[in-house]
Formats: sequence, structure tokens, C-alpha cells
Amino acid sequence: MIVAVVLGLYALSGAVALPRLLVRGDWAERAPRLAIAMWHAACASVLTSAVLAVLAAAIPASVVGHGIADLLEACAALLSDGAAVTPTGLVIAAASGGLVGGRLAYCAAVVLLKAKRERREHAEMLCLLGKHDSALGAVVLDHIEPIAYCLPGGKGKMVITTGALRSLPPEEVAAVLAHEQAHLQGRHHLVVAAGEILSRAFPYVPLFRRARSETARLIELQADDVAARRHARIHIASALVRLATGRVPAFSMGMGGENALTRVRRMLGPETPLNRHERLATVAAVGLLLAGPAAVALTPGVSAFLAHHCHELLPR
Repeated sequence: MIVAVVLGLYALSGAVALPRLLVRGDWAERAPRLAIAMWHAACASVLTSAVLAVLAAAIPASVVGHGIADLLEACAALLSDGAAVTPTGLVIAAASGGLVGGRLAYCAAVVLLKAKRERREHAEMLCLLGKHDSALGAVVLDHIEPIAYCLPGGKGKMVITTGALRSLPPEEVAAVLAHEQAHLQGRHHLVVAAGEILSRAFPYVPLFRRARSETARLIELQADDVAARRHARIHIASALVRLATGRVPAFSMGMGGENALTRVRRMLGPETPLNRHERLATVAAVGLLLAGPAAVALTPGVSAFLAHHCHELLPR
């Protein structure tokens, strides 16, 4: 029961405190890829802890210990051991896992199927109104507003309007398309969708709401960094200024957006990347968030296993 309380308290406190901790400092802007991993690990940690707290309260440690020793012994323990799982405990454990899994599966279906349908309809519109430019590797759409975005999916497309082509010099057009190509190659729409699914499934959890917005912001920083490997940062910054007010479809990923001016400052005055020790510490924190709840939940079971079966491993 102590483990269940610990996991439950961590899930509650983490849902509120982790967003405040993760946004402190400028480390995320210095390493957006690691920051995205950290946000996803934090969400997984809180969600896993909540589920494991219920399971730990419903399933005695002795049964877990028997299960580690032998699956058949665990089955026997469920039927005969006085400390075995009660029918009520089994129902609670199964119901909690089923509710969380079912809610996530339903929201995932809603988010992914809706986005797929909207992208398919938009792709059909582009086939009628747009023209593929083989030199650019993008679909050119006749529109006065300067816009550039990508349409993710199985056959991802980069789209740029004639307004953007008229307002941007060639080197900035190349930088913009490199940014959009980074989105497509990195399959960033799936990363953003994960945040959308969690936020939709559990809308009142502060961590999930903040992770959704932060992930969408960090994805753009990551694409900027990928584009900056082959193009001058000044060209990316200038293109961001010109495309900042462009309105792209909600299901796409565009060069502009509400964070465009912040990204301009980041391109013109880049922060020092994380050093080796900072990166190792961040990776370790991600690993701790992912493995910590499971380690805490398994501790009583491992202790029970050692207490009941360790003597069988010793030579006689």
C-alpha cells in the first residue's frame, strides 16, 4: 500500500509541478530535441504512475514475487495463497487499465483519423489548384498571401504560395523549404499528435496541456536547427519575418506562426548548445522519468521474490 501511495502522490504532484520545472531556464531552446523527449517522458511517467498506483493497491506484493519466480506459481497463488489478489482487486486493476487504455485509444482514433481525412481532402484540393514545381520539390499554390507549409502523411508534400515566391529571394525560399522538409523527414506531425491525444484524453491535467503547446513550439525550433545546418541563419530569420503572419491549415505544419518572432531572435542570437555533461544529465533524467515508476512498483514484488525464493537458489 505504501508503494501505491507513493506512486499516486507522485502522479498528482508531477502533473502540477513538472510543467513549472521543465520551463525553467533556456535549456529547451538550446536542445529542442532533448526537450521534446523530456516532455514526452514526463507525460509517460505521470500516466504510468497513476495506473501503477491502482495496480499496486489491488495486487499484493507477494503475488508479484511469486510471478517473478514462476508464472505457474503465480497462477497457483491467485487461487490458493491467502495473500492473493481478491476478485475485487482484480476487477479494480482490470477496470483502471481498461479505462485508461480505452480512453487513449478512442482519442488517438479521433485525432489521427480526423487529421488523415482533412489532409486527404486538402491534398485533393492541391491536385486541382496547385502545380508541382520539380525544381523546388514543392507544390506552388496561386495565392497572394505569403505562406509556406508542409502536408504530412504517407506522401508528404511541401506547399508554397506564389505570394511567398514573390516576396522571398531564392536563398530564403530554399531555407523555408529545408525547414518544411525537416518536418516531413522527422515525421514531426506524429510527435505533435501524441501531445494532442494526451491533452484530449485528459484535458484537466496541467502537464498534458502544457506538453501539447511546448511540443508544438519545440518542433518548430528543431526544424529551424535542421534547416540551419545547410542554410544561413540570417536567411531563415528573414524568411520567418516575412511569413510570420501567414495562416496555414490547422492540420499542417507551417513556417510562420505565433512563435515566429521568438524564433527570429533565436536564429540571430543562437544560444550555446548543451555541453556533454548537460546532455548526459538530461538523458539520465529522461531515463529516470521513464523507468522510475516501474522500478518503484516492482520493488515490493522483487523483495517478496527474494524473501520467498532466494533460499532455493543457494547451494544445499
